[in-house]
Parts: sequence; C-alpha cells; structure tokens
Amino acid sequence: MGQRPVFGNCDAGARRGLIPIAKARNPPHIPAMSTDLSHIRNFSIVAHIDHGKSTLADRLIQATNTVADRDMKEQLLDAMDIERERGITIKANTVRIDYEALNGEHYVLNLIDTPGHVDFAYEVSRSMRAVEGSLLVVDSTQGVEAQTLANVYQAIDADHEIVPVFNKIDLPASDVSRVAEQVEDVIGIDASGAIPVSAKTGEGIREVLEAIVHHLPAPQGTRDAPLKAMLVDSWYDPYLGVVVLVRIMDGVLKKGDRIKMMQTGAVYPVDRIGVFRPQMARIDELGPGEIGFLTASIKQVRDTKVGDTITTEKKGVETPLPGFKPSQPVVFCGLFPVDSAEFEDLRDAIEKLALNDASFSYEMETSAALGFGFRCGFLGLLHLEVVRDRIEREYDIDLITTAPSVVYHVYMRDGSMQELHNPADMPDLTHVAHIEEPRIKATILVPDEFLGDVLKLCQDRRGIQLELTYAGSRPLVVYDLPLNEVVFDFYDRLKSVTKGYASFDYALTGYRQDNLVKMQVLVNDEPVDALSMMVHRDRAELRGRAMCEKLKDLIPRHMFKIPIQAAIGGKVIARETLSALRKDVTAKCYGGDATRKRKLLDKQKAGKKKMRQFGKVDIPQEAFISALKMDS
Repeated sequence: MGQRPVFGNCDAGARRGLIPIAKARNPPHIPAMSTDLSHIRNFSIVAHIDHGKSTLADRLIQATNTVADRDMKEQLLDAMDIERERGITIKANTVRIDYEALNGEHYVLNLIDTPGHVDFAYEVSRSMRAVEGSLLVVDSTQGVEAQTLANVYQAIDADHEIVPVFNKIDLPASDVSRVAEQVEDVIGIDASGAIPVSAKTGEGIREVLEAIVHHLPAPQGTRDAPLKAMLVDSWYDPYLGVVVLVRIMDGVLKKGDRIKMMQTGAVYPVDRIGVFRPQMARIDELGPGEIGFLTASIKQVRDTKVGDTITTEKKGVETPLPGFKPSQPVVFCGLFPVDSAEFEDLRDAIEKLALNDASFSYEMETSAALGFGFRCGFLGLLHLEVVRDRIEREYDIDLITTAPSVVYHVYMRDGSMQELHNPADMPDLTHVAHIEEPRIKATILVPDEFLGDVLKLCQDRRGIQLELTYAGSRPLVVYDLPLNEVVFDFYDRLKSVTKGYASFDYALTGYRQDNLVKMQVLVNDEPVDALSMMVHRDRAELRGRAMCEKLKDLIPRHMFKIPIQAAIGGKVIARETLSALRKDVTAKCYGGDATRKRKLLDKQKAGKKKMRQFGKVDIPQEAFISALKMDS
C-alpha cells in the first residue's frame, strides 16, 4: 500500500526519479505540525478497471502542488514498471496532500489509490479499513460495471461516506444523467451530488477537493489515550529494513518510542517516522487520524502481520483492533526454470518477491519431467501473470509454468480431509470417499445483444444461473460457477464472445461435492506431471481428446513413433500417435535383389523399436503453455 521499492539499488522514491538516491536513504525532514482532527480527511479512490482512478489521483496531487510540475508524470503512484505497461494498479499506494480550501482553512488529505482488478480485491479491502470515506469513480461513457459494484459494496461494508465522481466527461460518448440513474438504480446511493470531472484535462478537480473536505467525515481519536495503531501494510526496503504503513487510531507515535506488536508480542525501538508526499518525508510524530510509516530495525516482513495492532511497550492498550482476514490463495501452479542450473537464482527471486507481496505463497516441489521448482499460490490468474513477468524481467530467468489448479478438498474413507494443491499428488482412489471443489458467485454485466453467448458460455462451464436482472438497459447475470472452470481462460473467452464489452467480478462462496477425476497425460508411456489436471468425469474424454490433438501438433517429431495418451487411473480415454521421422535407408541401393532393401528396412525397424523403448521425448516449453489453452 505505501510506496514500495521494487527490488534494486534504490528505494521507491529514487526509482521514480522524484528524489536522488542519496536522499532516498535519508528522507527529507518536515518540521512537527500538529493537525486538528477536524482538518484531516482519509479517503480511498475505488472504481472498475480503466475508469480513471490513478489519473484522478495524479490530478489531485498536481492541483495541490504536492509534487513540482517538473517531477509530475502519468500514473505517479504506480511504482512498478509492470503497472505502467499494463496500465493497471497492482498495489494500493498512499500519499499525503496539503490543501488550502476555498474558505481559507488548511486541510491534510490522506489518499489511498486502490487497484480495480478482482485479483487484487484484498488490497482494496485492506485500504478501506484505514480510511473513513471513498470517492466512487464511474466512467460516464460506460456506466456501472461489475467491479464498480464489488468495490463500492466493500466501501459500504466498511461504513464509508461515498462521494460519486463521474469521469471522462470530455469524451463525446459521455452521458452523465444516464450514469447517475444507473448509480441510483443499481447501487442504491444518491447521485444528485455527483461531481462530473475529466481527470485527463483537470476539469472539476477543484470541486472534488471541496467535496472531500465538506462531505467526507473527519477521523475520530484521542490524543491523550494510549497508542493504538493499525498495521495496514509492510514491505522491505534494502536501506531501511521493513517499512510499516500505519493508521493511528488513538495516541501519538514518536521517534524513539518502544512499540509492541500485539499479535507476536515483539518489541522494537522506532528509528524514524514519516509520511509519503509521495516520496518519503520524515516527521517528528504521527497523531490520531493520521496515516504514515515507521521503521524500527525490523529484519523480515513476516514479523509484521497485516492487520496487527501496534501499541507502546509500557502503558499500552489491552484490547487489539479487529484486524483483517488473511488473504487466501485460490490458484496454484508450478514455476520451474527452463535451465535447471538456474534453480538457485529462481529461489532467490521468489524469496525477494515474497518479501513485498504478503498474498504470494510458495513451497519447493520436484517433477519428473521438469526437475526442481516451486509450487506457488496466487489470488488469481492476473496475479500469477504479474509474478511470472516480474521474475522473468527483473531476474532474467526463463520459466515453465504448469497448469493452474485450484485447491480441492479430498475426503478419505477414514474420515480425514486433505487439501489437494497439485493434481499430481492425488491419493489412491481406493482410499478416497469424495472430492469437493471451490465454487464462486460470478457477477457479469453485458450488453443485451451478447446475453445469449454469455449464458451459453456459463452453461458450458457447468454454471448454475442464480439471477438475471437489468441494471438500467443492461442485463446483470449472476452465476454459481466452479472456480476450476474459471481459472484457465474464462475471462478471455468472455471478452471474446462479447467483443470486450462484458465486465466480470467474482467472490468465493465455498466448496461443493462433484464427480471429479484426475486426468493424466502420458507421452511415450511416461506420465507428464506438469499436464495432470482435475476434470469433471462427464468432460474428461472431450478434454483428453483435445489435449492429445494439441500435443500432437506441438511436440516435434522424433526418429520413432510417440504415443500421446490421456488416462484416468489405468483407463486410456484418448490417444494420438505422432509418426516417426523417416530416413531413407535404401538410398544407397541401386538395383539388385529386393531382399537387400528388405534387410535394411528390417534393421531400421528393429532400431526404431529399441529407440522407442529407451528414447527420451523432448517437449518444448511452448507446448506446456499452449496445451493448457483448451478452448481456442
């Protein structure tokens, strides 16, 4: 959530080019200035993807002269290169803004810019607990989308005051009155005071700032009470150690205080305190209602539990804050280096990434086909892609990614239950009573003309329709879907059948029993662990045939025949045979008796039979990735 450094030789501010590296090690100091609680506003910006959250944050920073014009650039709060390239926010970021209101009073605004993508909803929920209000940004050309709903409901659950902001009014397709009607009908909040803005041109930004100070509530807190602070986020800085983002609820935090983490009981002396503007700036103290950072010579991020309560060692509070639910990985896959000699480099890269990403989990695993690697847990497929891209780009390691899989609950005949992260680890079926798979509640908003295609897609993925209503003129479809059917390419297929106009959001709802089996792929009679998958028995044959046909095109031909089979247990359900490369061994025979040619052909046949028995089949990396995209 704060300005995280991305691993390298500088901290986040230096990486952005906002401050020189020398200053990054020793942030500038701001003199102490006590801020009256009534003049503090803490708020987040929530919206669907691409509705303009980060651009609006840029304009708010620019309009208040928080950053000099020469240092301004687009997506200022997105620190990572991958955030800029993809045009998405991955980590929530915070910045402190000083604003002189039209009534002449001075306000301190603490802004948190949150991600929009469903995979990073955990970042959004954490941000919500640290602030009292939200700006709900809606694209005035597109209206309410699925993740607009998901994120605004999180804000309502957190008891936020919400100010609607209708963005992109500079575009010809903008229709503010239609969008206001949608917000009132679908979300159920009053849109009469909504602010029309263009975050691109800066139109309406002053009105947004005035709405923040006049419509959002001031934080509550007592300065004289014992220190009670919420640990909102933490990340590793190569110079400062672990940097902890805190929201002060009660009391005052000063440099030199000995603080106690209430979950672990660990005690640390505070080295420095500061705020983000958006580069790090040191201050003398943080009072109630304020958001800032502290460093306390903490060596490892795992020592700082997100949602923990921080208090003073002596005369601290007795009752901790409620905290956050820990993030639960929903998608697992194996990451293996293409070159097995790079395994140690991959281990270092994964350990460093895990320092700054609490929602990323990993453990070592081995595969007969791929060697040593790691089984990693992610919040979704986009999270998986981001981590994979960062490893390949920042650490220059070529990776093989195995089939993404979800966590199944395998109930054994002895009454015990095992969590199955990797289909290759499936226990013997004779000991299994039944298997349960995770289900999700999917919300899809789609234009009317594509409704039939979306319903067919959901039915094909074993979906159960729960609801079909209209949000204004657009159908809103709610389906109960198996997560396993969604993690592969559901989102791509949805965008394809709706020409990019559908929006999609989901939430896990629990587990349900179904007729699931493990399908293995055998190449030259050898099982390939990386291509094992859990499938519904009714669809196993179809999936198996598609997989075998695909691998037949992807695996290069060898000097011997290669059987490619899909099997459930000992039963083969699909097979393709890759024909051998043929060398003309009779080329040197010019005339003569036919028995000479027969003798040479028989010798070649015997050699190929022996080669097939002992031959090693090389499966290229592209084959693993392409074989998993089943529905193309």
